Amino acid sequence: MIPIRYVEPVYRPPSEARSLILPVTDGCSWNRCTFCEMYTAPQKAFKPRSDAEVESAIARTAEGLGGQVRRVFLADGDALVLSTRRLLRILEAIRRHLPSVRRVSSYCLARNLKHKSAAELAELQSAGLTMAYLGAESGDDLVLGKVAKGEDFASTASALDKLGQAGITRSVMILNGLGGRIYSDRHADGSARLINATQPEYLSTLVVSFPLGDARFRAGFPEWEPLDPAGLFAEMKRFLSRLELNRTVFRSDHASNWLALKGTLGADKARLLAELQTAIDDPGAAPLRPDWARGL
Repeated sequence: MIPIRYVEPVYRPPSEARSLILPVTDGCSWNRCTFCEMYTAPQKAFKPRSDAEVESAIARTAEGLGGQVRRVFLADGDALVLSTRRLLRILEAIRRHLPSVRRVSSYCLARNLKHKSAAELAELQSAGLTMAYLGAESGDDLVLGKVAKGEDFASTASALDKLGQAGITRSVMILNGLGGRIYSDRHADGSARLINATQPEYLSTLVVSFPLGDARFRAGFPEWEPLDPAGLFAEMKRFLSRLELNRTVFRSDHASNWLALKGTLGADKARLLAELQTAIDDPGAAPLRPDWARGL
């Protein structure tokens, strides 16, 4: 018997493929972003799980897996919406029952941190929460408003700065193509400005896509027109060219991306821009994913 109750579908970042997925909430407390389909199913209505259920899941997992667990990802969409007190209790239970764990991570909405001080975050970091994945999506306020993100440049930058001050590693996600044709340039420029201002340790880009249809998205953004692959590459080139980073690990290899890009910024900036230029000038010479391989 699986000792953890999962409510399908379950999501986690690609880099957490080998982690124990530990739900501490169901769904997403915001769940209004029009581009996101992850938590729209009825069974994914937001609800924090009880301390008793979470601690029992941790204890029972320890009985079955012993010292095999090295990483834990706190699910669902924004575990950091829980109070600092509750998160500390969960982290203490992980330390007690799963002493082999070396990293605990979570998705994080910027709004989760409005009522958490840098000192509280530092306490969580000391207790074992060492990494947070924050979907910024864009650094442009107009684009963020169009997609009902509920954040702006300032609130996102503030959250990332708080995490950084607390010593929590930050992985930031930007959505390539989110502004469509009309707002592509300002989306790229605003996103680069956000990343430059906050200097996250990790940066990734995904391509905006709608496996379940785009009706909800277009209802709030009727002028949106999708970018073709060449347009996505041009936007990505504009974004990367404006980045001034000291040492940020960059990944653009999610299944949604036509062109997989990997490197460290700024050391590999010139190479990455050259790869993008090749894809723009001669797509046949670039290692593009076939459309069928981009399924989510």
